[in-house]
Amino acid sequence: MNTKPFPKPIEILLVEDNPADALIAREALSEAKLINTIHLAEDGVEALEFLHRQGKFAAAPRPDLILLDLNLPRKNGREVLAEIKEDEQLKSIPVVVLTTSSAEEDVLQSYKLHANCYVIKPVEFDRFVKAIQSIRHFWFSVVTLPAEA
Repeated sequence: MNTKPFPKPIEILLVEDNPADALIAREALSEAKLINTIHLAEDGVEALEFLHRQGKFAAAPRPDLILLDLNLPRKNGREVLAEIKEDEQLKSIPVVVLTTSSAEEDVLQSYKLHANCYVIKPVEFDRFVKAIQSIRHFWFSVVTLPAEA
């Protein structure tokens, strides 16, 4: 297990249009003993503007991890995932699909689009918090992430 401290504050981009789910995810991530910053994009267009550092996101940091809902307004999560993984500058950023959909076609399509993992959001509050904490533990304590491309 990687127990060395992360060399800089962890930047997480949470792409979530449901305010309640965004709040739970933020609180679960904030309880970590890691220094992290959670950025919120409320739809797919805003997520891509953040990643491309456009408009109000001109000074946005490169995220170390993206938590991506599939069912988003303006541009859905599948479209966002496809654009991320086709972009040479962005494709090395791990993308965790975090969604309520348990449909096999969504799981399969997400992996075909090169999602790094697919997590179904539990309905129960405590289980949702535990799922977020498991994601945090895995990606920031077990895995070695790439440096910025």
